[in-house]
Amino acid sequence: MKAKDRRLAELRDAIPEVSPEEALALSHNGAALLDVRDTDEVAQGSPVGAYRLGRGFLELRIEDMVPDLDRTLLVMCAGGVRSLFAAESLKRLGYKDVRSVGGGFSRWKNQGKPFEIPRILDAEARERYSRHLLMPDVGEAGQLKLLDSKVLLIGAGGLGSPAAYYLAAAGVGTIGLVDHDVVDRSNLQRQILHTDARVGMPKVESARVALEALNPGIEVIGHRTHLDSTNVEEILSGYDVIVDGTDNLATRFLINDACVKLGKPNVHAAVYRFEGQITVFWPTYDKQHGNCYRCMFPEPPPPEFAPSCAEAGVLGVMPGIFGLLQAIEAIKILLDLGDPLVGRMLHYDALSGRFTELKVKKNPHCRYCSEGAVFPGYQDYAQVCASNA
Repeated sequence: MKAKDRRLAELRDAIPEVSPEEALALSHNGAALLDVRDTDEVAQGSPVGAYRLGRGFLELRIEDMVPDLDRTLLVMCAGGVRSLFAAESLKRLGYKDVRSVGGGFSRWKNQGKPFEIPRILDAEARERYSRHLLMPDVGEAGQLKLLDSKVLLIGAGGLGSPAAYYLAAAGVGTIGLVDHDVVDRSNLQRQILHTDARVGMPKVESARVALEALNPGIEVIGHRTHLDSTNVEEILSGYDVIVDGTDNLATRFLINDACVKLGKPNVHAAVYRFEGQITVFWPTYDKQHGNCYRCMFPEPPPPEFAPSCAEAGVLGVMPGIFGLLQAIEAIKILLDLGDPLVGRMLHYDALSGRFTELKVKKNPHCRYCSEGAVFPGYQDYAQVCASNA
């Protein structure tokens, strides 16, 4: 006998084999069915509910998918040979009950057992997002979810630039940008989406050029308009997460009110000179602690008490820090990972080099987000924070 044949005979003596019918019954009773074929094979069909791990990374990923070493594992390949080698490796890892599905997927399919054509990433996407695919918290399912997601960034400026760049790089499939302005040379100290060559170009168009150059597989939608009470719901309603990168209070109140009415998470950040802060306003996420912008500021201050944005200034890298944090919070929300900054505000003082987490209380009497509140309508406030002109 050849060495290969001897080895297979040894594995068949050591690894129990089950028929597709037995495997289906065992999976219904809690066993984990592992499809260890290559991606191009899985694309032709795979058992419903199978863990599609691939032979190449099986040993590295299996404990994240099936942490219980006592759980029965049913290993399937195309014809029942590779599954024997995979099963042996799993036994060496400590899994106590590992079995090979005899005849593999070919026999499974021929016997009419349930299978599906799974949606998978193509080769180019697998290469682009390979580091995400290695993370069990994201993986292929999470990456597909990101590609199906829609995020709206209000403001293509200092905060919107880094947030948009990293959301595009992460593979968020649809990115909307709301901004009525054009690129000015004074923007370039912090608004990294834009370049000197695009001074005078509408910001949403300049942003589209930059983001599509980074990731041509996403869709960038530009809304070159002022947000007001007549269009805010129409624009926001088509997106999953709203990222507030505005620098004026009137628009912040409008965004808040629309997000409360529509039940959208509002990832809010603001920067001032050497300081910045970020939180997530999302009352429907946590009815007890989830608050809105009006819980802190029921009404905007008179214009004479608000600092001029042009006069206040900001260190150019500060929006970069908080735009990145906004992107992280948006991705956490889209993938339902971790704890979003709901009811909490993260403050950073660059001069002292300190982050401070603050609790943000819900106002039980808030006219917009309190229990039983009836939406009072939108208000178009006069521009509160603007240049001296």
